[in-house]
Amino acid sequence: MNFISKTSRRNLLLLFLLAISSDVFAQTLISLCSWNLKNFGKSKSDTELEFIANTIKNFDIIAIQEVVAGEGGAQAVAKLNDLLNRKGAKWAYKVSDVTSGTSYKSERYAFIWKTSRVEQIGETWLEKKYGLLIDREPFYCSFRYTDKVFTVVNFHAITKKMQPETEIKYFKFLPDLYPGHNLIFCGDFNLPQSHTVFTPLRKRGYVPAFVKQKTSLKQKTINGESLASEYDNFYFQSSKINQVNSGIIPFHLSFPDLKSARLISDHVPIYMSFL
Repeated sequence: MNFISKTSRRNLLLLFLLAISSDVFAQTLISLCSWNLKNFGKSKSDTELEFIANTIKNFDIIAIQEVVAGEGGAQAVAKLNDLLNRKGAKWAYKVSDVTSGTSYKSERYAFIWKTSRVEQIGETWLEKKYGLLIDREPFYCSFRYTDKVFTVVNFHAITKKMQPETEIKYFKFLPDLYPGHNLIFCGDFNLPQSHTVFTPLRKRGYVPAFVKQKTSLKQKTINGESLASEYDNFYFQSSKINQVNSGIIPFHLSFPDLKSARLISDHVPIYMSFL
């Protein structure tokens, strides 16, 4: 006759309770994903949009960089939002106006979020004071989750050879420009977190979610290494944001080679969960 001992029953009950408590704890966290989606517009096929939606559907807020400025950019975000709405949760989105940079640098940004998890507060806006000093000026959106309100600052820097530090240096002024906002900077900075341009933010209590984490894709895998540079990150005040975990989604492993993966993007999505 098969039976379970009292000790085994206690252990099974403990595992069950731990599983429940872990799930409840996960529900108290907010998950924020940032992804440079490389020329995100009409060039993305329906199959590629479906892949993107399946990759990001479990997060609460998505910050997207490199939405094309011309025809097809805002429409691609709307199609992505519609695909997400078919996957079990209600989503909303905002697309920025075109940034102020010269035509070949100008882009849009986007935010997509689960309405059951967070509430948008106020209006979105592109940075105005430093808009003429930053080619693709940051895009802001504020959210509320229970009693926590925070503002995500979505950013895509100019390329490494264009010296992105010449525009990121203005970020040190943004906390004073928006003193009532709990800022979380995110996006593609085209610089590693070790660069000295981030020192003024560090002195103000802002810390990176990642240290020595590569996030851009190589052209080809070399000696088993597919990631190239430490470009994408989150920066936040550790006194106001309690980071619980962070990571990357190595979506490129779903493809036979990097050439195929780079049709989706030349960057992997990054994420952080926080209280």
